[in-house]
Amino acid sequence: MSATRTILVADDDRAIRFVLEQALVRAGFLVRCFDSGRALLDYAAGGAGDLVITDIMMPGGSGLDLMKTLKSSRPWLPVIVITAQSTLRHAVQAFEGGAFEYLAKPFDIHQVVELVQRALEQTQRVTPRDRDPAHEMDRFGGVIGASRAMQELFRTIGRLANSDMTVLIHGESGTGKELIARAVHANSPRRNGPFIAVNMAAIPANLIESELFGHEKGAFTGAIARHVGHFERARDGALLLDEIGDMPLEAQTRLLRVLQNGAFTRVGGSETLRADVRIIAATHQNLPAAIAAGRFREDLFHRLNVTPLHVPSLRSRVEDIPVLAEFFLARAARQMNAPLKRFTPESLERLMVYDWPGNVRELENLIYRLMALTPGVLIHPEYLQLPVAGSKGGSVVPASPPQAGADSGSAASVSLEEAVDRAITRHWVALAGREPDDLYDAVMGEVERFLLERVLRETRGNQVKAARMLGINRNTLRKKIQEARLGNQDIDDRILDTEAEAF
Repeated sequence: MSATRTILVADDDRAIRFVLEQALVRAGFLVRCFDSGRALLDYAAGGAGDLVITDIMMPGGSGLDLMKTLKSSRPWLPVIVITAQSTLRHAVQAFEGGAFEYLAKPFDIHQVVELVQRALEQTQRVTPRDRDPAHEMDRFGGVIGASRAMQELFRTIGRLANSDMTVLIHGESGTGKELIARAVHANSPRRNGPFIAVNMAAIPANLIESELFGHEKGAFTGAIARHVGHFERARDGALLLDEIGDMPLEAQTRLLRVLQNGAFTRVGGSETLRADVRIIAATHQNLPAAIAAGRFREDLFHRLNVTPLHVPSLRSRVEDIPVLAEFFLARAARQMNAPLKRFTPESLERLMVYDWPGNVRELENLIYRLMALTPGVLIHPEYLQLPVAGSKGGSVVPASPPQAGADSGSAASVSLEEAVDRAITRHWVALAGREPDDLYDAVMGEVERFLLERVLRETRGNQVKAARMLGINRNTLRKKIQEARLGNQDIDDRILDTEAEAF
């Protein structure tokens, strides 16, 4: 690559600028670095620079705005977008704006150099489209993930933004295939048209053609009026054929003809209608295996598999689980008009080691159940009813909520906030629907027990120091210890057996 090629870098992170500059200079480029998009624009105003690398979030203006300004006068200029806050919204906006590539931080520096070399050899032009700000959140909401697998999915959806190609989405049940299909549609030229989702597994075999293509009055017994099918309803928009692998072979043949000819007729009719619709298919099945078994047409598979999208399982993107859990918690709290709950660190650890056979759907259902049934603000591991940490893939152990008087963990490792929350939770559960009449005394008694245990451990059983720390006299302390029934099984032997040494 010629040394006359100049790369312009905009990033407010000095370390990122340094790393990029060193790597690109070693690769034979001239490099100019800037700490803001405005500074880069001022430098490039006269036409300087052969390629731009820009961060998104920078003081004084975003990298997306920078790219928009550059592309308005120099549409051929390649732009590589990098960001630490990688979301589907940013990915789609980057590609819509004409980005050559979109990379999440941290990135592989060798990959950046290769992208720069490829971009300079092959300039990609993408025409920006007008965006409707009022619907922007609807276009991107709900698709979350910072994992490498999700970032690759975001980039592919971004590249599809200006196309009308048929898409085949595959992934396990519960991974969010319909959500991805909606994101594909919402970021397509047909986004102002309808999105119709049809579950092929839920339609009786003898009604599939009628449901998809419609029927005329009198076409069969019970057809008392004309019925408009999903292909007509989805005109100018997108039709999601979910669980396409469950479609009977006879219906597959009719669908294949429609995809080949771009036209269809209603059942019992003669009028030829144009199939002006984008097809998005989805399945959890292994279609090549179904083809080998004679259950799916190979020619239909190739018609549908123009652009394959793989939705990763939740267990293959465990780094996304905390973000997804917090997202579902916040949404559930809003829908239930309830106070927002929080996971303890131990609970989040438990979520991340579970195998999630039901994927994101299972996680979402769990979160809503926890919001509805868990008393208190903190969500402890015992409420998850998931396998214990380290039993990934094992059988579910249905842990019950703790009963009154049960051990709540070491006092030395539990915060006061957690102790109060657990005390409330235990006694609330113990009420079992009864009207409380002594909840205050019960909870405060348990919190006091926790406090005594904690202070005595802190003072290594020295009751003089413990009484001074609590601001009470020694006799009161001894009385409270007896009332709390703190014995050797609860506290180290030395706590209650050092009076001779303490006094």
